[in-house]
Amino acid sequence: MNFLRRITNHNLALVGLLILIPMFICAVTAPIISPHDPVEPDLKNILASPSWSHPFGTDTLGRDVFSRVIYGSRISLLVGFVSVGIATLIGIMVGALSGYSGGIVDELIMRFVDLMMCFPTFFLILAVIALLEPSIWNIMIVVGLTNWMGIARLVRAEIMSIKNKEYVLAAKAMGFPNRRIIFGHVLPNSLSPVYVVATLGIGGAILTESALSFLGIGVQPPTPSWGNILTQAKDNIEVAWWLSLYPGLAIFLTVMGYNLLGEGLRDIFDPRRRYQT
Repeated sequence: MNFLRRITNHNLALVGLLILIPMFICAVTAPIISPHDPVEPDLKNILASPSWSHPFGTDTLGRDVFSRVIYGSRISLLVGFVSVGIATLIGIMVGALSGYSGGIVDELIMRFVDLMMCFPTFFLILAVIALLEPSIWNIMIVVGLTNWMGIARLVRAEIMSIKNKEYVLAAKAMGFPNRRIIFGHVLPNSLSPVYVVATLGIGGAILTESALSFLGIGVQPPTPSWGNILTQAKDNIEVAWWLSLYPGLAIFLTVMGYNLLGEGLRDIFDPRRRYQT
């Protein structure tokens, strides 16, 4: 309850939540609130402008853009959570092993992390996705496998500052196994910055998925995604402005919501800022 109270008392975090909660509601209740089938064409209403029956207009096949944007939120949120979950899990495991072990193990792991960070992430994702069959699952896995390095370095730094604390040394003196010390004492006290990075990372993953779908190597039609809706928009920008406005606005608001929430969590978890918000 104290954590929730701090979030609601923090302006940035509260605004982020107010943006994201409707997005979650739309994603969960999409089959209920969607007025039309998002993949069913209607050749009588091709590129119809926004109206009461089609609040966001229709696309080049007469499909309701409002319904497609709502269903697209499910894809974007799924990609964001799963890919960041994969990256966070790998980063925590690698960072914990490196920071707690130290010595040659730490040196080897960190040189591998540095090597991975030398590759431009987006172009690495493009290269891997181009070799695989375009699908939402491949996108989630590849995005997760190419974004764990920063989390690993963060966890390593946190664990290196914690592993010599008195309670950790006491656990070692009592003969606790390393696994118990890491998972029971060290990791729980080093994950606060990870929550912030993971929250910010969800917005980045949504942008990556949208970019890949826009380029035609992400989520494939007729499955609605904010990115592939924008693909149609670029060819009809002069006659159908709504095709670019509404999915673009959805991407903007969602990413901004996660960024604001992440900034708020950073202030909440930072003891130097906690009492300033």
